[in-house]
Amino acid sequence: MKGVPHREDREGMEREVSCARCDAICCRLTVVLDPEDQVPGHLTTRTERGLAVMARDEDGWCVAVDPLRMCCTIYGQRPAVCRKFSMGGPYCREIRATHHGQLRRGIPLTMY
Repeated sequence: MKGVPHREDREGMEREVSCARCDAICCRLTVVLDPEDQVPGHLTTRTERGLAVMARDEDGWCVAVDPLRMCCTIYGQRPAVCRKFSMGGPYCREIRATHHGQLRRGIPLTMY
């Protein structure tokens, strides 16, 4: 998998973003499902407010992530929001910078 190049920032993040070398931070975010999403029901849950979301395992990972291979097991059926989350795009970089900053300060990934 080819990475997306960028200059190294002041935070010391790597010069290219690659899912193969990523902490898969995006797979620990809350994924709100659209009514059009075709995600199998056993992989979803509802929030206290009634929003349909991807379920998470006990460690906070999306249940569709294969923990051994660190890849999405429903890639072809993944939610629309996951399809829009582009590797190395602005939101990816923002989430990664926040995560790496928190790790440097000893703070675990914030779960929303």
